[in-house]
Amino acid sequence: MKNMKLNLAILVLAAAALASGCRNKDAAALAELEKDRFLVKTEKAAVRNLQEYILLTGSVKALDEATLYPRIAGKLLRNVLKEGDPVRKDEPVALVERDEPGVVYEPAPVPSTLTGVVGRVYQDSGANVTPQTPIALVVNQSQVRVAVDVPEQYIGKVFRDQSAVIKVDAFPDRTFNGKVYRVSPVVDSRSRNTVVEVLVDNSDARLKSGMFAEVRLIVASRGSALSVPSGAVVAEEGKDYVFVPAAGSLAARVPVKTGIKTAEFTQISGVAEGADVVTFGLYGLKDGSKIKVQN
Repeated sequence: MKNMKLNLAILVLAAAALASGCRNKDAAALAELEKDRFLVKTEKAAVRNLQEYILLTGSVKALDEATLYPRIAGKLLRNVLKEGDPVRKDEPVALVERDEPGVVYEPAPVPSTLTGVVGRVYQDSGANVTPQTPIALVVNQSQVRVAVDVPEQYIGKVFRDQSAVIKVDAFPDRTFNGKVYRVSPVVDSRSRNTVVEVLVDNSDARLKSGMFAEVRLIVASRGSALSVPSGAVVAEEGKDYVFVPAAGSLAARVPVKTGIKTAEFTQISGVAEGADVVTFGLYGLKDGSKIKVQN
């Protein structure tokens, strides 16, 4: 038992020493620097496919939905169709028996008003119903729409037929392509948002009404764009710069023009493909500062 405790203690000490060694590696590199020399890291400018987008959230809804009601009061004789069954327009989904003593009537059908699928059955057989009682919900989910609230400052970047990418929690490794098909003509005076709806093909019926969705509205895209990590671009006095290692271990400030910007990368011109740009250690860095590039 004592040996086991001793071995465990040795393992804990060894792990702590290893972690401490990793933490001290960077500290040692800093300690070896001259007081006026900056420790920096670099990455190469590379060609990438970039997409600038607005990230929003919304809910999936069938393109067409209809709640069906009986035309007469009475008792629900039976549900002809169940949830998930396909239905055609004018096909009965339920039968209602008119509740009038001494008189016999043919059961009255409750017809579907559109072609689609029975999404919900609200009543059981024998239930008393009136023309205000919902009987069933029919949905056409061959296409779905995702409604999102777009903040006022982005409205100028949103337009009909604009491309969008949709993700849902149920299929985390899959994306669905859609297009903007409706942009509300008004802005809510309280939230300062406008409603935008994205239409998505759903021929495989994977998307369901009520799902939570993440929507990326693509506002700009560029294939084969020379870019650097967004953190490498420094803005000063209305102009953009990057720092590159120069001869004599000095930092050289290079003016660049920027294009598409994403959370990860920024399109630039002004440096060559494959050029090293400083991505870490930029705080306080000036043109001509002494640097040491950490591998």
